[in-house]
Amino acid sequence: MRPRAMTKLTFGAAAAATLGLLASLAPTADAHQPSGHKPELKRIGYFTQWGIYGRNFQVKDLKTSGTAAKLTHINYAFGVIGADGKCLMGNAPGSDPWADYVRPVDAASSVDGVGDTADQRLAGNFNELRELKAANPGLKVMISLGGWTGSAHFSDAVRTDAGRKALVASCVDTYIKGNLPVDGARGGAGAAAGVFDGVDLDWEWPGSEGAPGNVIRPEDKPNFTKLVREFRTQLDAYGRSLPKAQRKHYELSAYVPTAPAKIDAGFEVSRIMRDFDFVNLQGYDFHVSGEKTTAQQSALFAKNDFSVDQTVKAWLRRGAPAHKLVVGMPFYGQGWTGVTGGGDGLGQPATGPAPATWVAGSEDYKHLKKLAASGTYKLHRDYRNGHAWLFDGTNLWTYDDPTVLRTKASYVRHNGLGGAMIWSLDGDTPDGELITAIDRGLNRR
Repeated sequence: MRPRAMTKLTFGAAAAATLGLLASLAPTADAHQPSGHKPELKRIGYFTQWGIYGRNFQVKDLKTSGTAAKLTHINYAFGVIGADGKCLMGNAPGSDPWADYVRPVDAASSVDGVGDTADQRLAGNFNELRELKAANPGLKVMISLGGWTGSAHFSDAVRTDAGRKALVASCVDTYIKGNLPVDGARGGAGAAAGVFDGVDLDWEWPGSEGAPGNVIRPEDKPNFTKLVREFRTQLDAYGRSLPKAQRKHYELSAYVPTAPAKIDAGFEVSRIMRDFDFVNLQGYDFHVSGEKTTAQQSALFAKNDFSVDQTVKAWLRRGAPAHKLVVGMPFYGQGWTGVTGGGDGLGQPATGPAPATWVAGSEDYKHLKKLAASGTYKLHRDYRNGHAWLFDGTNLWTYDDPTVLRTKASYVRHNGLGGAMIWSLDGDTPDGELITAIDRGLNRR
């Protein structure tokens, strides 16, 4: 995690000074939040469908690491919006029914220690999430729709009232009602009922550029508002339609951007926030390894640059209630190689993304911790602005470690925000070092 000389360093004088800044640099008080209203601070972690393969990160790992007990929500990434404008499971890029509900999980890998049987209607990640919820009463699971590579069809799907109704109805049918396509013994009507407690919209981005090839229209902005309203309407209607003892409120959230230009292009903030239970703010990728100069990717504060504080204030100024703003925190780092110019490496030219375990330029915290302990890298920390980076003279990694995350959690608590969101849970250490830091920061422990 840190060089040997700094292994006992957590909240020293410099870190305490950072917390002292929180009051003077705090966002405006939340006029929407009733006096004395102190809801539970959220701890939302994204579980990646594909993490079960190369990373071998299973739902059971959330139990054995102690992570599940520290979460309020798990966002399952991702549900797919197909070219037909509906939630799709099957033959489409990003859809993996095998991982979702077909794959048999053996006893050793199962949350409850019992292996899946051949005649079981629900297996795979969905069944494991159901078991995890049974072991952790109060834990909610949301289906996250879209993602960076899965947002291509949103704009087309929501152009008309009929299209929005069809999209939402298909998503409610598949994930909330749990009506899955039949695959051998798996699936069928109600097979996944009770797994998901709500929907997280991850359209990147309405009205502005996202992944190459995404359709973008100026009318995405009002259409997004109408889509949110349609989700709220259908989720509420279904929740009320259940037998009295089973009636519930299905939650609705979204992942939203940091850049003011993207906020203004795609989000009617004061209107959509009436229907959202909360939104997850982009709190990372402020700078990425594809850029020619090294920079912070997730600083709490930054002058004339993107930062967590800038993002929070941008949403508050546009009418978002503070208690509905959940701050995104990365469990990975952005890295550059070929860094020249000396010094601590930050703000210097680089030749490209740094080599990494899975994808060049992006590395899980658990691997960055090993780099920090190797003696090859030096840890640098900006206490005032709340970020850290590693530099070995050639390679630079900017990331959040437990010290940074505790500071950010204190910022959330101090400013009456909604909690913390994590991308993604598979980046943490096997003993849940990062989620523990967030949990302690949110709880003053």
